[in-house]
Amino acid sequence: MIKLTSPFIDVSTLSVGDKVLISGKILVGRDQAHLRMSEYFSIHNKLPVSVKNAAIYYAGPSPKKPGEIIGSIGPTTSSRMDKFTPLLLEQGLKVMIGKGKRSETVINSIISNKAVYIGVTGGIGALISKKIKSQRIVLYEDLQAEALLEIVVEDFPGIVIIDAKGNNLYV
Repeated sequence: MIKLTSPFIDVSTLSVGDKVLISGKILVGRDQAHLRMSEYFSIHNKLPVSVKNAAIYYAGPSPKKPGEIIGSIGPTTSSRMDKFTPLLLEQGLKVMIGKGKRSETVINSIISNKAVYIGVTGGIGALISKKIKSQRIVLYEDLQAEALLEIVVEDFPGIVIIDAKGNNLYV
C-alpha cells in the first residue's frame, strides 16, 4: 500500500496496479461542474479554481444524515468527464479518481502531463464517506450534489488504473 498526500507533486513513480491510500485535500466534481469550469476557461483563459498538483474525484454525494460530514459518495463513470480532462491536466491536475475506462485522448494527456488515473470500486460510497474528515463547497452551489467540492480525506483507498507512462489496467 502506497501512501499519497496532497498536493501531488510527483506521481510518476506510481505503477499500474499499485494500491494507494490518499490523504489530504481532493476536489470533487461531476459533469456540470466540469462543463462550467470549461466554459469559464474559454472566456477567461484560466480556471475559476487552481487544480495545480491537485486530485479530482468524479462523484456526487447523496444527502447527508444528521451528524454526518457527507452522505454516501461513490464514484461516477469517468468517461463522462473525458472531453474536459485534457484541459484540467494541462492546468496541472495530477490525479483523477473514478471508475471505468478512459479515452485514448485522455490517456495521451495523462502521459504528456505526467498524471495518474486511480480507480475505486462502484458501490463503495458508504465506506468512502467514512474516510472524509471535512467538506466544503468551492463553486457552483446551485448545482447541489454536482457542486464542486473540496474534501479532506484520510486513507482514501484506490488502485492506479492508468499510470504516467500510459500503462493501463484495462488493457
